[in-house]
Amino acid sequence: MSRRRDELKALLGGAPPAEAETPAEAEAASAARPRAHASSGAVKAMGLALGNLRAEAEDARALREQVARGERVVEIDPNRIEPAFVADRLSQPDRSDEAFDALCRSIEEGGQEVPVLLRPHPDAERSQAGWYQTAYGHRRVAAARALGIKVRAVVRPLSDVELVVAQGKENSERRDLSFIERALFAEALLQRGFERATVQSALSLHKAEMTRLLQVAEAVPDAIARAIGPAPRAGRTRWMLLAEQLRTAGARDKAEREIATERFAKATSDERFVLMLERLTRRAKTVSRTAEALSEPSGRVVASFKPDGKRSVIEFKGEGAFAAFVASEIPALYAAFKAREGED
Repeated sequence: MSRRRDELKALLGGAPPAEAETPAEAEAASAARPRAHASSGAVKAMGLALGNLRAEAEDARALREQVARGERVVEIDPNRIEPAFVADRLSQPDRSDEAFDALCRSIEEGGQEVPVLLRPHPDAERSQAGWYQTAYGHRRVAAARALGIKVRAVVRPLSDVELVVAQGKENSERRDLSFIERALFAEALLQRGFERATVQSALSLHKAEMTRLLQVAEAVPDAIARAIGPAPRAGRTRWMLLAEQLRTAGARDKAEREIATERFAKATSDERFVLMLERLTRRAKTVSRTAEALSEPSGRVVASFKPDGKRSVIEFKGEGAFAAFVASEIPALYAAFKAREGED
């Protein structure tokens, strides 16, 4: 009891505890001192309270260390989580992510099985206020927000490079990003100043594949890619074909007109890709007609005319003198045609 009292005095700012006494010394000292008026029950209660404080402080310290090492899954309010500074997806929960409703139902029925990865917010003030930034798991955060529940997360202190590498690797390992999403993600990282080697590592890419991704990202305007969405079934070959079709201003105008159609707005992402590719690769249908005979009043055929889309043909019969004459008159005939067209 004497030792416990000395510890309490030390904790409350009193004198430091004395050296340990032998049993005989402690008994003699106890007999010489006046009896304490405080009850042993009160002292014991205070000791227990101080012990609880020590335990809580130790638990808090351990939790901070575990969170810092990413060893513990914690539950966090999704309304205090911001997305990563570079988006890796084209899909939006309210429009083009057809699987989002299914994800919400899965979490609602069976819980969130796979934690998301967060980092403390890079802005010091927001971090102190309890804000985080997503490395990966954006859809799971959005689903938790939609369901009004906390999101299960691992929190690690990550640099920008570590964040994008973790973000890319998680998606690559799960084969979760479509071709166009990977292409635009790679381009966005390069535009933010990341080294090409870092981007290749983040997306687990070989040099040749990286080149193809960037070629498509450069050729497909961002607005058109986002209007189509992730199109997970389209694949590399068809996206490269679409990119090739979009290299002219006329093709991009066609694409914008397709985006404005009602059918495009109602379609799924994969269907929008098909509609766009068909619109850009469609060729004007030409009607093949039988050659028309050009005859003299007597009925002798001097030439035949065959209209064939953009390339009509006049074939002359007999000597070439008439053909030469017609050829010499074409400039004047064309001028007369344009003049009459202008009057109309």
